[in-house]
Amino acid sequence: MSASEPMISIGAAARRSGLAASALRFYEAEGLIRTTRSAGGRRYFSRSELRRIAFIRAAQAAGLSLAEIKAALAALPDNRTPTKQDWARLSRGWRDLLDERIGAMARLRDSLSSCIGCGCLSQKVCRIYNPD
Repeated sequence: MSASEPMISIGAAARRSGLAASALRFYEAEGLIRTTRSAGGRRYFSRSELRRIAFIRAAQAAGLSLAEIKAALAALPDNRTPTKQDWARLSRGWRDLLDERIGAMARLRDSLSSCIGCGCLSQKVCRIYNPD
């Protein structure tokens, strides 16, 4: 965050990002976003943090966990705000992970129909709990 960069309140950041202020406080506590505090302890965000918030939301929509997102943000030089090029590079790296998850969800979807009449959910015979 640059000292000359315009700052916005947590309420304004919440409105602009579409998230609750509590979510922004959580993201800050988790080290995903940064704030500056006033002498009275009020949180202020640089406008560039809105891009980080958008990055977080897009990555979550793609199915990534906050831990995976935090690792991606930490890999950026100087913990900077992600650029379009950063998103392209990071999303290429997530492709195999997402393909694996899509495959697992498709297998789960296809297995569900065999459970409709069974209902056992036995760890020994249920194909959902014990695919092997």
